[in-house]
This record gives sequence, C-alpha cells and structure tokens, in this order.
Amino acid sequence: MSEIEELEARVTAAMARIGQAVETLAEQAAAPSPAALPAADPDEIGALRAQLEEERHANAQLEARVQAIQERQETRVTALQREVEDRTAAIARLDAEMQRLRRAAEQLRENNRALRDANARGVGDPSLIDAGLRAELEALAAERDVETAEVGAVLAVLGPLAEAALAAPAETDAPRAAAEEQEAG
Repeated sequence: MSEIEELEARVTAAMARIGQAVETLAEQAAAPSPAALPAADPDEIGALRAQLEEERHANAQLEARVQAIQERQETRVTALQREVEDRTAAIARLDAEMQRLRRAAEQLRENNRALRDANARGVGDPSLIDAGLRAELEALAAERDVETAEVGAVLAVLGPLAEAALAAPAETDAPRAAAEEQEAG
C-alpha cells in the first residue's frame, strides 16, 4: 500500500505542477509580451511629448493667472476693509459731534428759560445773559463741528467713488486706443 500512497503523492504533485503551469500560461496569454506590442512610432512619441509640454505650459499659465487673481482679490478686500474702517470712523466722529450739539442746545434752552423767567420778574441778571451767550456760542461751534463732520463723512463716501470714476475712463480708453491703432495700421 505504501507504493500506492507514494504513487498517489507523486500524481498529486504532478497535478499541482501542471496547474501552476496552466495558470502561468493563462497570465502570459492575458498580458501581451513586449515583443508582441507594435513598435512605437518616434514621430508619434515626439508629438505626444510636445502636446504634454504644451499642456504643462498652459497649466502653469493658468496657475499664474489664478495666483494673480487671488492677489488682486486680497488687495481689493484689504482696500475695502480700510474703506469700511474710514467710514466707520467718520460716522463715529459725526455721532460724537451730534451728541455735543445736543448737549449745547439743551444748555441753551435752559439758559433761555432762565432768562425768560428773569425778564418776566423784571430782574435782568448779567450773569444769566453771559451764560446764555456762552451757551449760544457753544451751540454755534458745535453746529460748525457737526457740519464739518458731515462733510468729512460725505467725502469719505464720495472720495473713493470719484477716484473710481476718474480711473474708469483711462481703463476704457486703452482698448479703444488699441483698436484705433489697429485700424490705422
């Protein structure tokens, strides 16, 4: 029986080797050998390399454009932030001057009320008249400061708009000048 077992083991080993050989042949049949591939055309390879280089160059140009756009965007955002800060400061100055004007007007009303009461009693008090004149002068000064702050706020808004309007014709004239130059040439 040992001979049968020995023969059986040899047959099994042979079958395993045959199976491996079949798998190897199947893999080789599925993947073509380099010798089976058609020969590469040097002109076609050169054209493909040129196209690849053109695409790389175009990609580099696009990346540069994107970078330039991002930089312009950042510059514009920074300018807008400064503009908002300037306008906020102008509004804060205007508000402070308005508060000062309100206080001066209230003081003027109180002094005028005291003067009217003194005049109604027939007693003219020079210190009340002086206080009234001082309050009136303070109110006038506060009005002037409010007007100055209002002008500053208006200029803070209109200044960038005016600069943009003055710059816009120069930008739109450049393409027109180039077109006229082409027509003349």
